Amino acid sequence: MNRGLLIIVSGPSGVGKGTVVKELMKDKSLNLSYSISMTTRKPRNGEVDGRDYFFVSKEGFERKIEHDELLEFAKFVNNYYGTPKAYVEQMLDSGHNILLEIETNGARQVMEKMKGNNVVSIFLLPPSLYELESRIRNRRTETEEVIKERLEKGSKELQLKSLYEYNVVNDVPELAAQRIAEIIKDRMTK
Repeated sequence: MNRGLLIIVSGPSGVGKGTVVKELMKDKSLNLSYSISMTTRKPRNGEVDGRDYFFVSKEGFERKIEHDELLEFAKFVNNYYGTPKAYVEQMLDSGHNILLEIETNGARQVMEKMKGNNVVSIFLLPPSLYELESRIRNRRTETEEVIKERLEKGSKELQLKSLYEYNVVNDVPELAAQRIAEIIKDRMTK
């Protein structure tokens, strides 16, 4: 059995990573499994350990950091989030293509730790900064201050696109997913 691919999909906030990934997951020929993250936050109503997240204590998470058992991690609103290395390795060894939808900081951590032919890094770009701003504003979920922060962060993240093997413009999510699917299929045959 061939080892699976580790597919990193990254890009600035508001670029539509979630929408493109949902579209990608519909294509069963890609043999995709979504990576399950580990977190120290408490489970929300209906969330299941091992399906939605791996829920652990803060101390348990910090031990994993200490022992280099995470591909990447970050702290957000007093909780840790990260990608468990052993879980990803096990899934790759069993032939699954693992999809990591991840922020640029986490993506850089993963790319430093995981090298080789089975890592595919894809940076999702907005058609323009104007379009990125429009998408963030149309969510109508953030204050003006948060919108400005996201746009500033997004502008900085766009400068990281050269760190990725592939850059895909998300003009229409279905087309962006199709382009990514073609990249994955091409890599699966190599």
